[in-house]
Amino acid sequence: MNAPVAASNTWGRAGRLARGEVAEAAARAGLAARGAIYLIVGVLALQIAFGDGKREADRSGALAELSEKPFGSALLWALGIGLAGMALWRLSEALFGAAGSGGRKAGARLLATGRFLFYAVVAFSVLAFAAGSKSHGSRSSDKQSQDVTSRVLDLPAGQLLVGVAGAGIVVAGVVIGAQALRRKYRDKLRLTEMSPRTRTLTDVTGVVGGTARGILFAGIGAFAVRAAVDYEPGQAKGIDGTLRSFADTPLGPWLLAAVAAGLVLFGVFSFLLARWRRV
Repeated sequence: MNAPVAASNTWGRAGRLARGEVAEAAARAGLAARGAIYLIVGVLALQIAFGDGKREADRSGALAELSEKPFGSALLWALGIGLAGMALWRLSEALFGAAGSGGRKAGARLLATGRFLFYAVVAFSVLAFAAGSKSHGSRSSDKQSQDVTSRVLDLPAGQLLVGVAGAGIVVAGVVIGAQALRRKYRDKLRLTEMSPRTRTLTDVTGVVGGTARGILFAGIGAFAVRAAVDYEPGQAKGIDGTLRSFADTPLGPWLLAAVAAGLVLFGVFSFLLARWRRV
């Protein structure tokens, strides 16, 4: 067997392994971990909406909330490991392609690469927080957004870069919401194995939760665009600041409560994906 053939066979075996039981376990653990974060963030946002919020409704608030629970340290480690699994799953999709039609196209692999990088950073911050490094995972999403915006604005054409990035996040939010309303997630579910009741629950949580998530992303992007237009990093907001801004609309805290409840449902939807998604 010559070297190219051996290399091809080795790569093929690696691909089968990445798409096999190891990748499946990593994906399902990652989806469950993502669900836990959204569930906690949604509950924290609901507390803010009803005037009883003591923590920031973002990942830092979720980690702080978990750390104070019984077996909090173990929960944080489990969350970080699950998110690391999510990163590994996305890496396998970037290298070998995702399940379903079009999963091996360049666009799908590029998107998987971006998701891998995002979840790798998030997993590292959660694991560092679990290990006792409070400098990781404890910074609010608002502070992080403002720091990044400030650094980018200082670059040549920084104002344009922030504006384009913000507009891109707005578009992403609209796409996320539209795909939820169209129930595109069904394309990746094992629908024939689900009971009618489970399918109904998945549709309710997927549509409402996905729409709320899209609204949140669009809001974050809109504040980034505003920061670029005003050339003011302080205008940028993360998850917590964007959620709180919904209470300043004519609908008052009810809009915040609605979006927060949607994020709770998205957390439940992620748990359902962990069970029924094809990976």
